[in-house]
Amino acid sequence: MTTIRHHPTDDMLVALAAGTLPAGPAAVLACHVETCPACAGRLMDLEALGGALLEELPDAGLAPEALALTLAAIDAPAAPRVAPAAPARRARGHRLSRPELPAGAHWPRALDGCSATPWRWIGPGMRWSRLHLPQDPAANVFLLRIGAGKFLPPHTHSELELTQVLWGSFHDGRALFGPGDFDAADGDIHHQPVVQAGSECICLASVDGRVVFDSFLARTLGSLVGM
Repeated sequence: MTTIRHHPTDDMLVALAAGTLPAGPAAVLACHVETCPACAGRLMDLEALGGALLEELPDAGLAPEALALTLAAIDAPAAPRVAPAAPARRARGHRLSRPELPAGAHWPRALDGCSATPWRWIGPGMRWSRLHLPQDPAANVFLLRIGAGKFLPPHTHSELELTQVLWGSFHDGRALFGPGDFDAADGDIHHQPVVQAGSECICLASVDGRVVFDSFLARTLGSLVGM
């Protein structure tokens, strides 16, 4: 049984329960909750607490004209039915598919409505795939697939990066992150993730701002990926 050691904070889970997180971070957190019984239970508790607090709020009074407007809407003639629009054509080069995963790895249910590009080379033993979230096409979310023994260049972050380990493990000098583990890194964190021996590592990441690599070459490659 997989032991999950690293979890999101309660503040993040509260924001997820309240629906106030942007689409990218929400997708990464949802993938973590899907595999982590402890956080799934915590999220249920927070949602129940939020519901109880709503029930304790005083009833909001209706506007004086609310009844008249409702009755007028009921009496209004029905609008003509409009045939549904034809599905939008896929943009050229945008494949609504999923990249191949290692045997035994599973596509997270939380990403069922998302598509992703095929794996793209970014360096020896390193590939990436851009995710497309239908609720926010501009969200900067991607998969990283890095071979055993390989590593990302040293870096920090201009804002916030959320990472969920889907397969394999890495150590970044702070801690070991394995399958199911979650990490949040900002400008206070300077690290170098190194994939552990024995297996490649696949991570889902959501990046606000930029990953700030130490070297010019790494910054150039990172800008091409959107990191």
